[in-house]
Amino acid sequence: MEEKKLDFKSIAGFVLIGIILLWMIYNQTPTQEELNKEKAKKEQIEKAKQKQIPEQKTASVMQDSTLSDSVRIEKLKGSLGAFAYSASLPSAKNGITELKNPLVTLRISNKGGYIAEANMNNFEQFKKGSNERVELIKNNNANFNLQFKTKDNRILNTKDMYFEPAKTKEGENEVLTMRLKAGPNEFLEYRYVLKHNDYMMDFSIRTQGLSQIVDTSQPMDLEWQLKAYRNEKSVSYENRYTELVYEYEEGKDDYLGQGKNEAEKADNVTYIAYKQHFFTSILLTDTPFKTADLTSENLVKDEKQDTIFTKNFTAKVPLEFKGGELSYNMNWYYGPADYKILNEYDRNLDEVMPLGWGIFGWINRYIFIPVFTLLSSFIPYGIAIILFTILVRLVMSPITYKSYLSQAKMKVLRPEIQEINEKYKKDPMKKQQETMKLYSKAGVSPMAGCLPALMQIPVFYALFQFFPSFFDLRQKSFLWATDLSSYDSVLHLPFYIPFYGNHVSLFPILASVAIFFYMKMTTGDQSMAQPPQEGMPDMSKIMKIMIYISPVMMLIFFNNYASGLSLYYFISNLITIGIMYVIKNHIVKEDKVHAIIQENKSKPKTQSRFQRKMQEMMEQAQEQQKTRQNKK
Repeated sequence: MEEKKLDFKSIAGFVLIGIILLWMIYNQTPTQEELNKEKAKKEQIEKAKQKQIPEQKTASVMQDSTLSDSVRIEKLKGSLGAFAYSASLPSAKNGITELKNPLVTLRISNKGGYIAEANMNNFEQFKKGSNERVELIKNNNANFNLQFKTKDNRILNTKDMYFEPAKTKEGENEVLTMRLKAGPNEFLEYRYVLKHNDYMMDFSIRTQGLSQIVDTSQPMDLEWQLKAYRNEKSVSYENRYTELVYEYEEGKDDYLGQGKNEAEKADNVTYIAYKQHFFTSILLTDTPFKTADLTSENLVKDEKQDTIFTKNFTAKVPLEFKGGELSYNMNWYYGPADYKILNEYDRNLDEVMPLGWGIFGWINRYIFIPVFTLLSSFIPYGIAIILFTILVRLVMSPITYKSYLSQAKMKVLRPEIQEINEKYKKDPMKKQQETMKLYSKAGVSPMAGCLPALMQIPVFYALFQFFPSFFDLRQKSFLWATDLSSYDSVLHLPFYIPFYGNHVSLFPILASVAIFFYMKMTTGDQSMAQPPQEGMPDMSKIMKIMIYISPVMMLIFFNNYASGLSLYYFISNLITIGIMYVIKNHIVKEDKVHAIIQENKSKPKTQSRFQRKMQEMMEQAQEQQKTRQNKK
């Protein structure tokens, strides 16, 4: 092998690279002027930090549980200004006050005056046998804070300060007043009213006598944060339906996306909902928030790993003073994300549910939810899904009949269409004209087979939204499925398959087998009905490929979806196969279809205005084509 030598060009290249590197190093070295600017900037930051030391000490003192009460109180008095009065009260300790009704249990902390625990009394977590109730708030996963500025330029946060509780009863309602005091008659107040047998709680924020203490020229900044706990069996499925929803500008509603980090700014916001698939936390206000900065952070980094949280939500809104005082009437809702419950409040809360937009949501709200609720009120949920599926397919059967009838007519006309294609294969315009004439004489429309399929799309999409959103299916069992709102695992795999998961669900397998036989049954008729067009792909080959692709896609896609949805598609495909069999063998027979077409051909045809216009346009195009050919 010949030894490689370093030639002149290589040496020149290395020298050039060295010059470039030296030039880059020289330019990246800061000048003395830049060093002085950087030093001045650091000194400015240090001075700013020194000014913030009192506030930082306040927070650290408030959170230091190792200090005795007397030491902590004395330190707080020097940092809270007028609000040091609250640190001298007996309530200046980590106490908890409980509000409870048959549906929900809330525990409000003296520190911060906010809810430290929110438990659902009648709903368990996904772990069977654990007997653990669904807890929306626990272990500091939520925070509610008001930040404000005092007249002596202190920045204070209510989450670090102690409120004085006072619990009373008003009939069956439990009332808790939490006051952050700056004096005997000067305070910031939170008032909670928990009604009997209701998930919705009244909540108000007001101030009294603080205009001489608090800088009322600036709004108080409210921040509400919630780290959503996982409560269902499939974390990926639950996370897909966990989102922040809000209402703004007098009835409009929107939601933040499912991305890693989503943020939005809205005006005149009337409610903010942190929806956790089957449960939700909602803050409503009678006085719209002028603006709201909303964020959603996805905490599920790897769906293969078990996780505690799904998303982290935050909302920042300004509370404006009027006449030197603050007064906001609000509500808290901690409870199920159940359409029937939310809709009863008549505050547009049903929009929290992802039932679909436009006609899709209309079908769910006014047809599917009432019908399924009626069925499930007297029969088990699994049987209700089967009966519900039968009703839907029977209602859609006329559309199925029209679709198959159109295919049968096109199949009978196929030989004549092929003859036209062969006769006018060199004249595409004439071929099109003759084909349209044949359709017109036979009383056949090539669009007749497409329209019924298009009409089924709203129903298909509405059902796809209905089953994941229907709360009543949660933890309801049927056959081997222990929870119709989650996957029906019959085998756990010791490894993870991308897009599929680490388990095998049986209902998606049955649904995939059913759709395979349905497509096998119908694809042959469709390919026979549509003759291949010159220059166009052969649809029969594409459809044959789809026979195998569609079941595999369903098998993969639905493995982690609600077993109730897979059960619906399994039964739906079985029923459709039966309907198609009856139509094909006992209702629509080719000899009868052929006789109808021949009878239509013998009848005189009157063209509509649209048909005449189309024919004139085609004839003009044909004349223009002949003129161009003659010029050549």
